[in-house]
Amino acid sequence: MSESVNMSESVQGNTSTHGDEVGRENVEDKQHMPRKKKKLISNVWDSFQQIEVDGNLRAVCNFCKKELCGNSKANGTSSLRYHARSCQKNPLNLSKDAQKTLLEFHSNDLLGEGERKMSVLRTWRFDQDATRKALARMVIIDELPFRFVEGEGFKLFVQVACPTFSIPSRITVARDCYQIYLDEAVKMRKFLKEASQRVCLTTDTWTSNQNINYLCLTVHFIDSHWRLHKRLLNFVPINSHKGEEIGRVIEKCLIDWGIENVFTITVDNASSNNTAVAYLKERIQRWKGCILDGKYLHMRCIAHIINLVVNDGINTVKDSISRVRKAVRYVKQSPARLQKFKECVAIEKIESKSLLCLDVCTRWNSTYMMLDAAQKFQKAFERYHDIDPFFAFDLTQEESLIGNRDYAAGLPNHFDWENVQKLSRFLKNFYNLTNRISGSKYVTSNIFFTEISEVICKIKSWQEGTDHGLVEMANKMKAKYDKYWGDITKMNMIIYIGVVLDPRFKLDYVKFTLLEVYGDEDSEDDIADKCGRNMGERVKKALYEMFGAYVKLSNPCVETREHSSVHMLDENEDDVGESSLVSRFLKHRSLAENEDNKSELDKYLDESIEKNGGFDILGWWKLNSHRYPVLSQMARDVLAVPISTVASESSFSTSGRILDAFRSSLTPRIVESLLCAQDWIRASLSQPHSIQVEEDLAEIEKLDEGNVYILLFICFLFS
Repeated sequence: MSESVNMSESVQGNTSTHGDEVGRENVEDKQHMPRKKKKLISNVWDSFQQIEVDGNLRAVCNFCKKELCGNSKANGTSSLRYHARSCQKNPLNLSKDAQKTLLEFHSNDLLGEGERKMSVLRTWRFDQDATRKALARMVIIDELPFRFVEGEGFKLFVQVACPTFSIPSRITVARDCYQIYLDEAVKMRKFLKEASQRVCLTTDTWTSNQNINYLCLTVHFIDSHWRLHKRLLNFVPINSHKGEEIGRVIEKCLIDWGIENVFTITVDNASSNNTAVAYLKERIQRWKGCILDGKYLHMRCIAHIINLVVNDGINTVKDSISRVRKAVRYVKQSPARLQKFKECVAIEKIESKSLLCLDVCTRWNSTYMMLDAAQKFQKAFERYHDIDPFFAFDLTQEESLIGNRDYAAGLPNHFDWENVQKLSRFLKNFYNLTNRISGSKYVTSNIFFTEISEVICKIKSWQEGTDHGLVEMANKMKAKYDKYWGDITKMNMIIYIGVVLDPRFKLDYVKFTLLEVYGDEDSEDDIADKCGRNMGERVKKALYEMFGAYVKLSNPCVETREHSSVHMLDENEDDVGESSLVSRFLKHRSLAENEDNKSELDKYLDESIEKNGGFDILGWWKLNSHRYPVLSQMARDVLAVPISTVASESSFSTSGRILDAFRSSLTPRIVESLLCAQDWIRASLSQPHSIQVEEDLAEIEKLDEGNVYILLFICFLFS
């Protein structure tokens, strides 16, 4: 027992001795080890960096690099905190200053034509959410890619302009853009409900570089303040270009927007559109607000018909056009050739600001622009032939290389230049006509009849001329014109009613012009409707028929004055108590009074016409709407009718820029949100972006040929 106790004591003693030795060693090690740096817990150190200088702790400002005492234990942090609050380079101080309301002079650059540019004193305060929303609106309006916000240049700009702005990621920007679309759609729905009486639609289809078919639906209307509006409603994918499918998609869009009062639908001449309009007509007849059961619902695109008319005419001189086109292409293929050509222009002393441009063969308006520019440089082309030996050789050999019989070879000769000059003068009338009727910011339904009548009168005069080339061209154009507009029964009467509702012309002008264009005698095919006088009577009948429909819509319970007076006489016949002679006298007196009480339409037609110079048709109807309450409602609908689908086709140019070769992964929902939001936001600006009718030829080539030119240009830059 004693041995075990001694053994345990020995063990304890050894353990104690070993522990003391270990403890002493740890103390010695800690004395020799450097002391661990104390963690700085004050938030003031977010703006400073602690350093040691000659054994003393110093604090260096992260922004202005000023040194202060940095021993917080000995000196505290009050001086550091004071400097952090007063440092002018500290972005936190900029943020605090931005939160204060500041005064600034804001210059309004979005002013209408003729308005004086003025600076307005207003308050300003930095707002992260508002700045982020403005960034998303910039991406939408300027058609910027979402990755724009992640570019180094944009980040550098933000650091200088607004360091306190936290740049969102491209995913966040995409979400913000879509949210703006949703917010603007709510405003648009409310605006359509409050401002529109009836709407007119334009629609067209397009296939993107993703091989996705899209349908564009645009709405046109005149609000209660007599301002014309154009809005893009939908840009949605569609499974096929069949008529019924197009009709179903449009019907779904109208139901989603809550639109029931549809006046017209303007489409091109594709056969599928006839089926689509017939499908929609059947559906719209069930909705309220349909005028005359959709009798004038289908409006054909005038620009497409003009395109068909012109193409038939220019085919008569296609060889001359082909030779001039090849000559222009040869000169523009090389900078050296173009420089030589400019030298020829200078030698020939040709003063012209226009330059050579190459056309798109499928677009006659671009062909006109090419020919109009080329014919001014005829002498320069002839001189260029003398200094460039390969000019004639290449143009002559090009036909054998291409192997196209329709592709005329050789240099443009004197006969070709004469044809080009004649054709240029000829096409100028149609070019100006297309420009006038293709607008979307002004009324067009009242101007087409006058413009096309002027052109047809010129075509008839050319038919009677002695130039066989012009006669052949005019005959083909007149034949195509008669196919679409020769029979008034095949035309939409709104084309004529819009002219009648123009106070500068009215019904007498329509009748006079129809007599001038179609004559007073029956045509050779014995169709009475092709007689000018009979066509005028049909226009008058359609005018009064439509006016009667609006009278009925304005007051469904109202009856004609004659019926009301007779009904009143029948009720009061017993009160008179006299013979039928008295009742017949009172009826005769009532009818005589009613003859003096003309309808609004009769009063409008009897008044003298307005002067033409500087006339504002919407302003006139706004001032006189109180005099013609029913007729003015009819004018609001008729004058809002677009006679071309240019408004919808312009959206395809925008979509082609958005869905380029580098952004082809965008989903249809995002594409629609970007296009619609851009259209709505631009419309809300003081000076909205109007549609440019003179299209950019480079852009057209990019859209028609699948971005080939832009890709070649990019390869050239980076080669």
